[in-house]
Amino acid sequence: MDKSSINNLHVVLLSSPEAGHVVPILALARRLAELHGVRSTVLLVTTGVLSESNVVSPPGEKGLVEIVRLPPVEISSLVNPSTKVATRMYLIMQEAVPLVRSAIAAMDRRPDAFVVVHFGLDSLRVAAELNIPKYVLFTTTAWFLALSLYSPILDEEIKGRYIDEPGPLDIPGCKPVRPEDLVEMMLDRDDQQYHEYLRMGKEITALSDGILVNSCGALEAKTLQAFVKNEAMKSVLKSPVYPIGPLTRPVEPSGLKSELMDWLNKQPNQSVLFVSFGSGGVLSAEQTTELAWGLEQSRQRFLWVVRPPKKGHVNEMFFPDNIKGAEDDYLPRGFSIRTKKIGLLVPTWGQQVEILAHPSIGGFMSHCGWNSALESIVSGVPLIAWPLYAEQKMNASYLAEELQVAVRPEVFPTKKIVGRDEIEKMVRTLMEHKDGQAMRDRANQLRTGAINCLKEGGSSHQFMSQILTDIKTKKKE
Repeated sequence: MDKSSINNLHVVLLSSPEAGHVVPILALARRLAELHGVRSTVLLVTTGVLSESNVVSPPGEKGLVEIVRLPPVEISSLVNPSTKVATRMYLIMQEAVPLVRSAIAAMDRRPDAFVVVHFGLDSLRVAAELNIPKYVLFTTTAWFLALSLYSPILDEEIKGRYIDEPGPLDIPGCKPVRPEDLVEMMLDRDDQQYHEYLRMGKEITALSDGILVNSCGALEAKTLQAFVKNEAMKSVLKSPVYPIGPLTRPVEPSGLKSELMDWLNKQPNQSVLFVSFGSGGVLSAEQTTELAWGLEQSRQRFLWVVRPPKKGHVNEMFFPDNIKGAEDDYLPRGFSIRTKKIGLLVPTWGQQVEILAHPSIGGFMSHCGWNSALESIVSGVPLIAWPLYAEQKMNASYLAEELQVAVRPEVFPTKKIVGRDEIEKMVRTLMEHKDGQAMRDRANQLRTGAINCLKEGGSSHQFMSQILTDIKTKKKE
């Protein structure tokens, strides 16, 4: 179906306030407008704690994308200090359902389809009430989607703690998952977040007309094949999976601060290690110190988004209890002075895609959030895997072992402090050694493959066109 026959469609997209969800939802809206001429309204759930402002840019697609911030959701009466981040996010999205319903009812034009992030499944009932096609955008890997879909089966088959299993957990047709790499939501089977996760695994396919996954055949061919050909995996799928990725932010050079750009412009090509742990990732004081020493000992150029350390939490989203103070209060004494010729410290996260796209960047030390991983790959930049929370350990293992574009510590930093000597070795391996260059070459190969998937005639473009054709057909009924 050509663009002229679908450009009168109106799709509503729903995101949680978490940056890892906002980024791909906005990228999807942009893709629908630019490549398919489809109008979309993005509904952003908001709270009094989380802020999505650093990843939301004003729509620039000829008025085809409208962003609507919903009134803040209040969940303070539903949680306590021990409530896990995932549970809080599920509760936020559950409480937002009436706001979503009201926002859609107030629209001048009825939507032709509804897409929600995987934490927003409760809002699918609004689409069911309107009898319009409804889809789920799974914002991370197809591998994690496979684990999520199969988790109700694992819940029946495995007794006791998953972490105590003697070997990897088998996922039909997919890479097995080591117990130590499991998503946080599966670690405590008595916690509310585990039961919410199991519910998601069942409802994501049972309640939707399709699952859009932020990946593509160039990155996850084996897993995507399992959804189509493996009988055990197909038995838990009630709706098709559409790999439409990579969904990433566009490069907007004007957004870079001039001081940062000036510094990058003075560095040799592929000589700088970019160090950033995403919109919410923070380190302990001890780990911050070890990282600083490791960077200094490596004698490699670096650009570090350095935040004050935290006590207890590695995810800043809901726990704003930073140790405040100047950099010298939490970095080794004299660090800034000793490294001023090779390093640049910046205090806030943002404009990551512009930095990764700069020719001076040769590596990326990342928390391995899937958005960051994709942004690194489409820039042809290899990684040092430094997972902190959520499904990031799975992402890190996949990047290092399957895609072979990352070096990783012997034991992930979620389990123990990574020492300065090991950090130095990883940095030197990525930036100086032939193994690092091989990863760089591999990242560029994957970049080409991923970009080809997005082009007209590519697999991701074809899947998106198929979805829009189905929506158009439903509209005519």
